[in-house]
Amino acid sequence: MTPARAHYLRVSAEMAQAHTQAGSGLENCTEYELMLVKLAADRRRLKSVQSMERKAEVKRGLLPDYAPWIDGVLAAGRGAQDEVLMSVMVWRMDAGDFEGALDIADYALQHSLVMPDRYQRTTATVIAEEVADAAKRARDGQIPFPADVLQRTFCLTALCDMHDQVRAKLHREMGLHPDTDPKAALGHLQRATQLNDKTGVKKQIEKLNRELKNTATPA
Repeated sequence: MTPARAHYLRVSAEMAQAHTQAGSGLENCTEYELMLVKLAADRRRLKSVQSMERKAEVKRGLLPDYAPWIDGVLAAGRGAQDEVLMSVMVWRMDAGDFEGALDIADYALQHSLVMPDRYQRTTATVIAEEVADAAKRARDGQIPFPADVLQRTFCLTALCDMHDQVRAKLHREMGLHPDTDPKAALGHLQRATQLNDKTGVKKQIEKLNRELKNTATPA
C-alpha cells in the first residue's frame, strides 16, 4: 500500500459517501466494488486458515490495506451501508484493535448500519458480544483487558435492543473487571443475574456484599 494508493482510496471513499444518500448502498461505486473483490479474496484466504490465533495474525497483516478506505468513510459520515466497513469492524476486534473497532461501531450505530448476512446478528449484538467474549478470554488467561473498552462498549449499546443473554455477558465482564468500583461491580453482577440466571456470578455477588458490608461497618 503506497502513500498515493492510500490517499486515493481515502478520497474515493469520501467521494462515494458524498454522492450516496444516507441509507442507500454503494454497489455502483467502482472503488467500492474493488474493495468488495479484495474483501472476498481475503475472506477466502482466512477460510483456509484453521487456527483462530493464526487468523488473528493474518487479519492484523491485512487491516492496514483497508485503513484508508475506513478513514474516508468515517470522515464523510453520510451513513451509506458498507459491507467492507462492517467486516473490518469485526476484524479489528479479532485482531485486538478494539479502539479502532469501536470507532466504526460508533459510526455504524449512529447510522443504523446492519451486519453482512453471514453474521446473522444485529450490529449492537455483535459489538457487545464480541467485546464481552474477548474480555472473558483475557480474564480466563489472566491477561489485562482495557476497562475503557468495556465501558465504551456498554455506553454505545446501552439503548440498543439485543438478547438478554448477550447483555448479561457484558454486565458480567464489567462486574468482574478488577478496575471496576466494588459498588458498581455489584450492580453489574446483579443485573447480569437478572438477565440470565446461568451467568455464574452468585459467589462473586456474595463476596462483594460481604466486602461492602464490612467496609460500611464502623471499626
